[in-house]
Amino acid sequence: MCAAAVPSMLNENADMSRFKRILEAALLVSAEPLPLAEIKKLADAPLTNRQIEAVLDEIAADWQHKAVELTQVASGWRFRARPEVQAYLDRLNPQKPPRYSRAVLETLAIVAYHQPVTRGDIEEIRGVAVSPNILKTLEARSWIEVVGVRDTPGRPELFATTGQFLDDLNLRGLQELPALQEIGNLLEQNVAAED
Repeated sequence: MCAAAVPSMLNENADMSRFKRILEAALLVSAEPLPLAEIKKLADAPLTNRQIEAVLDEIAADWQHKAVELTQVASGWRFRARPEVQAYLDRLNPQKPPRYSRAVLETLAIVAYHQPVTRGDIEEIRGVAVSPNILKTLEARSWIEVVGVRDTPGRPELFATTGQFLDDLNLRGLQELPALQEIGNLLEQNVAAED
């Protein structure tokens, strides 16, 4: 190896180490997941997706045995508390999570598993009318959104899930959703627990 290459490699390693520290800080203080496009803005020199993913893997490995972990969700990368410590953290802010009715959860499941769907599609699958409040609840939570209209008479709106829905469930994509049968079993367990 020539002598000129050694200082260049040292500078490159120092730059990547600095980038790693900056990226780690950005991930820790960011309220939202950071997509690769935003992460690239943190680097002084252009980096490839592969280089950034290697640094993200290093950060994830550094935090592997801690109570916080680096995870990838649909809209990017973020730190989150590990599930085994979340119950303790909930004690600091003892708010009850919102409870959703069976109708809301069924509607959400239909949208997630059959998207894009119209209100009529949801009613056909559920076998009952869908209250506008159900759709408004899911839209207010930013879990579903109108993604277009169906080219049929009346031009009904088409609903689909959002990136926020995936982020809130810590999913990278819809393919990570549990099997529909598992959702049905959970709903049945939930109803049995309420009775």
